[in-house]
This record gives sequence, structure tokens and C-alpha cells, in this order.
Amino acid sequence: MIPMAFWGRVSTEDRQDPQASYLWQVSRATQLIEPRGGQIVAHYFDVDKSRSIPPQRRPQASRLLTDLRNPDRGFDAVVVGEPQRAFYGNQFGNTIELFNHYGVPLWVPEVGGPIDPANEAHELIMMMFGGVSKGERNRIKTRVRTAMAALAEFDGRFLGGRPPYGYLLADAGPHPNPAKAADGKRLHILVLDPIAAPVVERIFVEFIGGNGLGAIAEGLTRDGIACLSAHDPQRNRHRSGIAWSKSAIRAILTNPRYTGRQVWNKQRKDEVLLDVTDVSLGHVTKMRWNDSESWIVSKDIVQPLIVDDDTFAFAQQVLARRRHGPQQHKPHRSRKPYQLRGRLICGYCDRRMQGEWNNDAPYYRCRFPEEYALANRVDHPRNVYLREDHVTPHLDRWLSKVFAPHRIADLVDQLTEAQDTHGAADDAAARAVVAGCDRKIRQYRAALDAGGDPAEIAGWIKETKAERARAEAQLKTKPARMSRDDIAALIAGLKDLSRVMADADPGD
Repeated sequence: MIPMAFWGRVSTEDRQDPQASYLWQVSRATQLIEPRGGQIVAHYFDVDKSRSIPPQRRPQASRLLTDLRNPDRGFDAVVVGEPQRAFYGNQFGNTIELFNHYGVPLWVPEVGGPIDPANEAHELIMMMFGGVSKGERNRIKTRVRTAMAALAEFDGRFLGGRPPYGYLLADAGPHPNPAKAADGKRLHILVLDPIAAPVVERIFVEFIGGNGLGAIAEGLTRDGIACLSAHDPQRNRHRSGIAWSKSAIRAILTNPRYTGRQVWNKQRKDEVLLDVTDVSLGHVTKMRWNDSESWIVSKDIVQPLIVDDDTFAFAQQVLARRRHGPQQHKPHRSRKPYQLRGRLICGYCDRRMQGEWNNDAPYYRCRFPEEYALANRVDHPRNVYLREDHVTPHLDRWLSKVFAPHRIADLVDQLTEAQDTHGAADDAAARAVVAGCDRKIRQYRAALDAGGDPAEIAGWIKETKAERARAEAQLKTKPARMSRDDIAALIAGLKDLSRVMADADPGD
């Protein structure tokens, strides 16, 4: 018997059933290895991870590559159910050398067994599947974007997302796709929000009347009108909701959807290299704004308007007159390293502080009054600045104490307990979901036996099974928690932490 590890992936939980995808991939891998004495003893299955992400950055695939180095890993070979699920583009060439280095064969159904490093045909086949995988993804992206653009421009259909401030979502009947309609999916349209729509109208009136963005924000805050994040706190939990901001006023004034037209393609997803010095790490997705010329605007009015075309056009002219001319900025030569990026909170407003480079040194700042109307008299300085090197020495001394030799045992216990507690809670929650779904399915089947509507009950059962599959996938794909011995070994490998930090590069 050859102990083997299974390696698979499913891209999106919302569009694919993780459990079904896992089962057919395992089945295909089993059909390949069982006649040759192979048996799967370990599973590495990533859920909701795009094929474009390199294996080194997928949680389960990364854990597999790490386990290759361990002589006590428990398996002698790795098998994939489908190469397109594991590799994309040139990922095979960047990964197979690890398998060869550690002497772990990679089995693939398309070559009928293990890949032979000396066989050029095997390498060509795997590179071909990587190219097919990349081409398939690009074709899907093109078809989806073209279809959405046509639906927005000619049909004026609401294509999802959050409704703009001033509107609410309303049901518009079953989905026109029969399969999606059978699953219970519905179309939606935008209707006026009786509370927020008059505020949008007031903003346009005051702006055209000569008030600036700051004055409008101050007036709304002074009158006790809830800002965007306070009006809908469930969608804006990351916002303070304390006052109107100038940026919110500007976003409302520049949104053509208030003229009753559907707008799409205001933003795009760009894939940029994670590290330009190491292209094997792949890309990360960045959301960026498109120029207004690239926006797709419906030809007809498809929803209740709040401002007419002339008012909106005049507001854009006023904004253009007040806007400063284009400024030429020198590009940054390199990204500035901030050791505490995203970790410092302003004590006045509980917002994250922003990194800023001044006088060849990293600072962190909060400019709350510059961004928000303060008619409600928020006690906050105009600017709050904190220099990084005024903080890091204190952190270094604290870490040195925590990692002192006589405190290591207590530290290992604390880390182990915190890790296990968190994992146990997650596991318990997932198991509770599975048990609840099983209970619902039994109730639905009883209702079916009692003469309930088969079509409606079938939809309920399908939704519950999908929920159960997600919970089971969460249990199966959860990264293995480190044991107490693992944590102790990791800390022991750090040796003198103070010396390590003193000699380390700030960017690292």
C-alpha cells in the first residue's frame, strides 16, 4: 500500500457545491491510484480560492508544500483529481521542482500515473493544462463582463451590489433564468428611500445654491441627519457614523444613478504583482476607479429619479470649476515600510491611523477634523501625529520580556490555550450547523410525506444541503492547529529575539 495525499481545490462556494466538487475530485484520484496500490491518507483541499492564486498562497496547498519537507509527513506521494484545479498558467513549472527536490511523486490522471521529471511529454502536457486553465478563466471573465455591460446599458437591469444612499431594494419578480428562478433567486429594482431621498435632493439644491462640500456636511450634521454609515450601520460596521464627511457629499454629487439611470463599471479589478522581484508569488486584486468615460449608463430611466438631468449636469459643471487643475506628482521610488501599518488606533475617534513619511521617518496620523463635519463638537485635535520610533522601542522591550527564557513555558501555555479555544469554538459552531441542517432536512422530508408542495420543499432541501456542505468543508479544510510542542519548537528557533529585531530590516 502506497500512502498518498490528495490535493484539490474548489473556487467559489456561492457557485459550486464544495462537497460535490470535493467528492468527484477524490473519486477521480482514487480511480487512478487504487489499481496501483495507492491509498489516500491525507487531504489538502482549498475552498473559495481562485486558480490564479499560486499554490504557495493557498492555505491548504501551502500546508502541503510545507509538509513535503517533513520526513514524517505520513505520505509518500501526492495525487490531484484534475490538473486545472491545482495549476494555472506557469504555476506547474514553479511548483514541481519542490516535489522533485523532496522525492515526492505527483500523480495526475491525465498522464496515467506519476509525473516523470525526465519526460518532456509529461511537462508539456502539464504546461498545456495550465494554459487551458488560464484561457478558460479569461474567457469566463470576458463573457460575464460583456453580458453585464449589455444588461446595464440596454436593459437597465439592477446587477447587484449595495443600493446607493437614497434608494432601497424592492422585489421585481422571479429571475428570468429558469434554473435560477427554480432555486428561488429573484430580480430586484431600486425604489426611493423616504428618509434618505429628500436628503440627497437637499444636497444638490444647497450645492447648486453656492454651498461648499464642508458647509453642506456641517449643516446636515448640525440638523441631526444621520450620515451614510449611521443611516445603515449594518452595511457600514467599519465606520464610526459620527458625522457627515466631505467625501460622502462629493460621492453623492457625482453619482449619475440619482438621475434614474442604471450605472455599471464605475470600478474595476486590476491584478498586480504581489512582488515585482518574485513573479512566482502571483498577483493580488486591487479595486480601482474607472474614468467616467468608461462607465456604462443605461439609455433609459429605469428607476425613480431624485434629480433631473439638467440639475445633475449643472452640479458637475460647478464641481469642475471648483476643482484644481491636474497636479503632477513624482512617483514614489519604493513603498515605504511601516512596521505598525493598520495596527494603531486614534484614542480620540477610534479610527485607524494612516502612515505618512515625514523628514525621512515613518509617522502615523489622524486628520479626523479635516474629513468630517464637526458641528456635533467632537473633541479631537486638528491633527494627531505619532512617530514610529517613539513606539517600537517600547514594543521591543515588552517582547523581550515576554520571550525571556524563564517565561517561555507560560508563553507557550498561553498561545496553545488561545489557539485551541478559538479552534474549538469554530469547530463546535460548524458541527452545530451540520446538526441543525440534518434536523431541518428530516423535517422537510416529513412535510413532503405529509403532502407538502414538492417544488417548494425541494428548494428548501437544496438550500439546506448547500449550507451543510459549507459547514462540512469548513471542518475538513481548517488549517491544523499547532501543538504545544510545535509552538515551543518555533519559539526555541527564534533564539535571541532582541538581537533578531535589532538586526532586522524595518521592511521585514
